Amino acid sequence: MTVDKIKTENFSLFYSGKMALNNISITIPEKKVTAFIGPSGCGKSTFLRSLNRMNDLIEGVKIEGKVMIDNIDIYDKNIDVVNLRKKVGMVFQKSNPFAKSVYENVAYGPRINGLSNKNQLDEIVENALKNAAIWDEVKDRLGDSALGLSGGQQQRLCIARTLAVNPEIVLMDEPASALDPLSTAKIEELIVQLKEHYTIVIVTHNMQQAARISDQTAFFYLGLLIEYDKTRKIFTNPDKKQTEDYITGRFG
Repeated sequence: MTVDKIKTENFSLFYSGKMALNNISITIPEKKVTAFIGPSGCGKSTFLRSLNRMNDLIEGVKIEGKVMIDNIDIYDKNIDVVNLRKKVGMVFQKSNPFAKSVYENVAYGPRINGLSNKNQLDEIVENALKNAAIWDEVKDRLGDSALGLSGGQQQRLCIARTLAVNPEIVLMDEPASALDPLSTAKIEELIVQLKEHYTIVIVTHNMQQAARISDQTAFFYLGLLIEYDKTRKIFTNPDKKQTEDYITGRFG
């Protein structure tokens, strides 16, 4: 049985009075990969960042409507945003490891959450690196600077860093767009594995990638959610002509 993890109701977002998202209502299932596609500037990354309140950091942002995670409105005034971002992790387009060792990158989150026991940290670091499919490549380099890793390794390290605080949802904003095809394939393989334990929401410009790895796909255009359905249906038999035109490359 599919369980709903994230649900938005009539969600709109404004930057300094200008509407960026218009009345988005969507239900995202637990432990599946949901892809957001659409042309640049269509609102998909803005919507992704709304799911863990990253847009709070931008001045002049105003929202309307609801974002519910496990039936709790995350924009309620009583919500602890730090706890929310532990539960809803984020992986960015550009890998952004800290200028610290591989080990310290992954241990960083648990440490700032108050964990100092070396054995526990060792275990969390190892498990997170294994879950991010990079342990075998870095297990002899844990004390080396993370900045010495390749781009693809750095991105998987950032995924490990996200997993180390034990989130339930992982948001990914074009996590493979800066990577070569081999590294991209590794990230895609990893995403498919991760959905066994996590709800994954990914923004991608690469429609083949969305078709390969996602269970559900949402097509955004000009701040609107045009169509949302099972990925196979979106790519083979969409209901809206706009979706078909975008997927077949007629615009975008």
